[in-house]
Amino acid sequence: MENEKTIEVLNTLITINNDRIEGYETAAKETEEQDLKTLFAQFSSTSQKCKSELINEVSHLGGTAAEGTLITGKFFRVWMDVKAAITGQDRKAILNSCEYGEDAAKDTYEKALENDLENLNTNQQTMIKTQLALLVADHDKVKVMRDLALND
Repeated sequence: MENEKTIEVLNTLITINNDRIEGYETAAKETEEQDLKTLFAQFSSTSQKCKSELINEVSHLGGTAAEGTLITGKFFRVWMDVKAAITGQDRKAILNSCEYGEDAAKDTYEKALENDLENLNTNQQTMIKTQLALLVADHDKVKVMRDLALND
């Protein structure tokens, strides 16, 4: 196992968490609904925690943690801004955009576990699986809220 590849995998996960943090800060600004603001703050907090753990592991390996966001994350935020503006801060539209972002985060974690297992030690695999479980729980909360909004 070479540290360079491991650091690259961990940095990809750091970046997707940066996307989530920025995405949920944007989403919180786009809504006036307090329950959504609270939910988005919780999701941002989840990613802050994940990001912190990942940065610690990258540092432990002697690497430099990634900063910034993915191009896809930027597209997600721009798309959400446009969608929210067009729909007048519509709850369903915001939740749809958030679910799209959650799918991207979940996919990134799943790909790391599927494609890069040989580059991750047991502790790193456990950390990533634990973080994925947190993201899946967040995803499921958004999906339930979105489905409820669709039925309104």
